[in-house]
Amino acid sequence: MEALTAVKVLLIVTSHSQFGDTGERTGFWLEELAAPYAQFSQAGAHVDIASPQGGAAPVDPRSEKESTDATRAFLADAQATKKLAHTLTLAEVKDTYDAYFVVGGHGVMWDLAKHVPLHKLLTTGYARGAVIAAVCHGPAALVGVKGPDGEPLVNGKRVAAFSNAEEKAAKFDAIVPFPLETRLRELGARYESGPLWQSFAVRDGRLVTGQNPASSAETAREVLRALKEKK
Repeated sequence: MEALTAVKVLLIVTSHSQFGDTGERTGFWLEELAAPYAQFSQAGAHVDIASPQGGAAPVDPRSEKESTDATRAFLADAQATKKLAHTLTLAEVKDTYDAYFVVGGHGVMWDLAKHVPLHKLLTTGYARGAVIAAVCHGPAALVGVKGPDGEPLVNGKRVAAFSNAEEKAAKFDAIVPFPLETRLRELGARYESGPLWQSFAVRDGRLVTGQNPASSAETAREVLRALKEKK
């Protein structure tokens, strides 16, 4: 794939670290940050990381235990870890990016799903022609995003996200604030999914979504394809 050296991508992570009332910690899922970061960086894009609160963002401890080539490479990259330790504050993001990618992790369900500054950022970004992407629980951040017609951005579009079946299999369905697949369907999304825990990503124009952690790299590759088409 040709270098996208003039392209800027904003990776968006949660600031929420409490897993409901369980007393356990959550946050963003490391693979879902690391794999896209690698894909975009290797393509030559400039990558920034932002969160609602700015500064250091909480990683889900469970995701740190699932070491992959992408997570090991990310943690060994001093520039990448510095960006994660000093995330931009979403409400203060003024720069315009070619793509916005919402990283998953259960924390998203509590803060990004209701974070108005992010919803405005993605609404205006999409209207401007940017690619909007999200993986796993990341699409929860899309529930407040509008399309140019004023309707929910996901309305009528093919969308993937962490499935109700996966939430139930993980035994987290009674903990999350709402069932993500159900909410997306209620907003008019044409929800699609593949087998549990397997890579599955869909692209509908400039909206790209992936189902679960295994979908992270493929979701990022679909974003790159969408960016190349724009060029």
